[in-house]
Amino acid sequence: MVRKKLHRPIAAMAKKIREYRALKDRPRDSQRFVVDYETMRRPLTQKRLPVRAWEDVRNENRLFALLCRLPRFGVGRTVTRKSWLWAHDEPCYWVITKVKADYMAENMDHGKAWGYLTFRGKTEEEVREIDNAMYHDWRIVPKHEEEAFKKFTPVSEETVRFLPYPPLLRAMILAQWQKEGKPNMEEPIIDLEKMPAPEQNKNLTTPKAYGPEMKAASSEVQGGHSPRQEPLQLSRVSFQQEL
Repeated sequence: MVRKKLHRPIAAMAKKIREYRALKDRPRDSQRFVVDYETMRRPLTQKRLPVRAWEDVRNENRLFALLCRLPRFGVGRTVTRKSWLWAHDEPCYWVITKVKADYMAENMDHGKAWGYLTFRGKTEEEVREIDNAMYHDWRIVPKHEEEAFKKFTPVSEETVRFLPYPPLLRAMILAQWQKEGKPNMEEPIIDLEKMPAPEQNKNLTTPKAYGPEMKAASSEVQGGHSPRQEPLQLSRVSFQQEL
């Protein structure tokens, strides 16, 4: 018999109080991501920043270090990142739509922000939270340069039609050509336009090497059924004769 679980209201309330205190006592973002610029360590965790990031930490700014200087915390402005400018030729930026600043932080240079992301010329339709706001590589696009910065003409993507065969399959094809006496003047390649579509692969016929019995068995196995077996039928007369 299963023992009925007793309801303990005092223990449940104590658990909620512990969870609330743990949530209240957790470090804020202004405490987690603050940096000591002399030692390049975070005081809370004593973790040292990577050496490659030291130059950006000294010369670049975090997102909220820029937004806290603007009216309405930069709502409606365009921000980008230094790493995007170096890595991509297409425009990559955020258009800020909502900001929730941490008023308990010094200079109010911490918090959360939301906006529309445009990455490599493609703009997302939904608003989402801006990630990596604590990185030291954010830059604000000046208002008089926003139109030119966002201007982008999409380039048509080049489609690949021919691909080389895998090495083993290529060697098998060359050996077959040599066996048939064909000259090996051209390199064997795969023409993607002549390849059947994925939906057409289901309608492919069985190879000719299969006999009629093998075709029937393979079709039944592909359909998820095992080969049909005729049930054994015995008449009453034959059964009595056997007895």
